[in-house]
Amino acid sequence: MKTTQTKPPILRKCFLLSLLLSLPFFLVLLSLQPKHHHQNTTDPPPEKQSYGSGDLKIRPGYPSYKSYIQRQLKKTLNPKLRELWTTRDWDRKIRVFAIFFQDLKQKRLLSNESKALCIGARVGQEVEALRRIGVSDSVGIDLVPSPPLVMRGDFHNQPFDNETFDFEFSNVFDHALYPDRFVAEIERTLKPGGVCVLHVALSRRSDKYSANDIYSVKPLVEMFKGSEVVHIRGVDGFGLDTEVVFRKKRPIPRS
Repeated sequence: MKTTQTKPPILRKCFLLSLLLSLPFFLVLLSLQPKHHHQNTTDPPPEKQSYGSGDLKIRPGYPSYKSYIQRQLKKTLNPKLRELWTTRDWDRKIRVFAIFFQDLKQKRLLSNESKALCIGARVGQEVEALRRIGVSDSVGIDLVPSPPLVMRGDFHNQPFDNETFDFEFSNVFDHALYPDRFVAEIERTLKPGGVCVLHVALSRRSDKYSANDIYSVKPLVEMFKGSEVVHIRGVDGFGLDTEVVFRKKRPIPRS
């Protein structure tokens, strides 16, 4: 009669010990994986979500968040565009952004002491403009990093702690597939009293890589639940015509 062979106790112990020792390694690997916003299976598709009584519409054609990221990367990694951004457009855009930011400094919405973030900064013209006018503690985020000005980051899930920045600027709101998440991350990472400046296109539609179209500032005002509007004005910002500025509310002190 055959008897069932079992592993010696010492081998079982070694096996269990190796599992325990390898667990931290696997946890570290998981922590290094890109963290993107994932749509909940119970949520409606992005284009079915309504904002501001129809004044903000999500464009169709994104069956998954992965497909959305791939489409955004198609523009960001386009070698011809990147060469254009870093050569012919470089100084021109820095000069224009510097004028915008200098005006905000005069309005006391930005200072040299501000810790500033540029969202969707591509190759970093906005960051360079901030640094040239004296706001030295400035950084940008984009899906593709462009050191030393721009680090890797998804604006639907900013890689920063709560209440990190005094000032945040973005002219890529139209690229947000989940605008409410885009805004929530700004409010999360802004300090109380911090300022957010958005440049958007209301009178014309954005480029083919945009994920949404906005027709009034109403959806923005509704989504910035923890902030108040500072001003709304017309601008000429590389195809964007409206500047909307919000200030994050300070907590009401308890009596």
